[in-house]
Amino acid sequence: MLRVGALLALGGTTAPLTGCDLFDGDEPDPAPDPLEPLAAEARELAARHRAALAADPGLAKRLTPIAEAHEAHAAELAKLFGRPASASPGTPSTGASASAGSGRTATLAGLRQAEQNGRESAAKLCAGAPAERAALLGSIAAARATHVEALR
Repeated sequence: MLRVGALLALGGTTAPLTGCDLFDGDEPDPAPDPLEPLAAEARELAARHRAALAADPGLAKRLTPIAEAHEAHAAELAKLFGRPASASPGTPSTGASASAGSGRTATLAGLRQAEQNGRESAAKLCAGAPAERAALLGSIAAARATHVEALR
């Protein structure tokens, strides 16, 4: 009752009462899911493929399906741990734009290496994952292995 009176006197509204209690401490954010780095990696790979597409539109037939697969994987992983997928990184952190300027062969080689690294990280997570997550992780690892071959 005193809090309501004080809030009404200060701001004339009770809206702040619905969000939090004045006497409760902040609840810590839930612990990150062990698969969040894999979702971030999927977004990063999608961004690398999109950057390569922007640099060389002639690769669209090859790279568009791969970028879309990574975006779908990131969304499925986000659903799995019950949080919205964070935004895709604006620029890839590992040189897609630098390799795009040095030719198609270098671009594809860089993407192939990124896919291989991604396949390895997905396979490691799959090996130690509980059964309800292993199918999705195995699918992601297999897709990334297929991407490596598609980029040859």
